[in-house]
Parts: sequence; structure tokens; C-alpha cells
Amino acid sequence: MKKDDIRRKVRADKALLSDTERRDAARDVFSRLEGLAAFMMAENVLMYHSLPDELSTLDFLDKWHTAKSFFLPRVNGVNLDILPYDRSHLRHGAFQIEEPEGDEVVDVENIDLIVVPAVAYDRRGNRVGRGKGFYDRLLSNSRALKVGVAYSCQLFDEIEADEHDVPVDIVITPDRCIVTVRHRR
Repeated sequence: MKKDDIRRKVRADKALLSDTERRDAARDVFSRLEGLAAFMMAENVLMYHSLPDELSTLDFLDKWHTAKSFFLPRVNGVNLDILPYDRSHLRHGAFQIEEPEGDEVVDVENIDLIVVPAVAYDRRGNRVGRGKGFYDRLLSNSRALKVGVAYSCQLFDEIEADEHDVPVDIVITPDRCIVTVRHRR
């Protein structure tokens, strides 16, 4: 299946989810994330501020923001800057995503774990993003553990990966946690 076809299918499948299913899925996925030793050991975690069609990260950020140092991405041209998360210092940025304000940009090398949003994942960690390549550029410069989080309808058996695509190390859905096998670049 081509990436655009995957995007259309996932968009249609997510549109069928009720608010209760969305809320339960986010609770289950982030509970699995909390159970990972890598999460418990991580000090600096790069999250994303969820869009309405994505697993909501808001409760998770609220729960852990005093125990961990959370960071969010901010679009800067064709790249993502990483800034500290502070709920009181967010603004709508590119693509109507809430992004952190300020000048305190952090190098991706200081991040221990990255929670990666995507449209879809496969069991090998390959992912389909929204098509702009922001996360591939960011992830290609990081040695942090990369964790993809998704609704069950976002998991596919196989996704065709391009040379520049950067896979994740773990994919978490409400009903499973898949540790992928990949070679470090």
C-alpha cells in the first residue's frame, strides 16, 4: 500500500473512533510507555503536543511534567527545534500545533527518549508521517530511544520505507508493545 493510501485509510479509521475509544486508547498506550524501563530511566523526554486526531498527550504531560524534563518540538523552517515544555508558555505555531515559546533551544543529543507521532507504523518500526519529513530530519541526528505511539488502526504489517525514513525502536498500541530490530545508523 502506498503512503498516501495508508494516510487516507488511517484518517478514515480514526474518524470512526468514539471519544471514549480515543480516551481509553491514550490511557492504555501511555500506561504501557510508563512501564518501560527506558522511560523510567529517561530524564529528558521529547514528546509531541497532540493534534485532535492523534493520541492525546495532554494527560500524560500533566501527570509526569514534575518528575521528568519534557521537551516539545517547534517548527523552524524545514527543521524542528527542541524547547522545554511549559504548559503556560505554548502558542499555536506551524500547522496549528501548540509549540513552546522562548529561546532555550536544546540539542537533540541531550534527549534520552523521543515519543514520535506518525500516521502509521509497521512491526519493524517503519513509519508514515504527515509527509513533510520534519521527524526524519530530527531523528536522523539522534541516538535516543525512539518510541512510536498509535491507535491499533495505525499498525500495519509492512510499510515501504524510503532511504531517508528513520524507524522507531518500539511501537506501542493499546494492546501491544513491539520492540523492533534495526541497525543503528
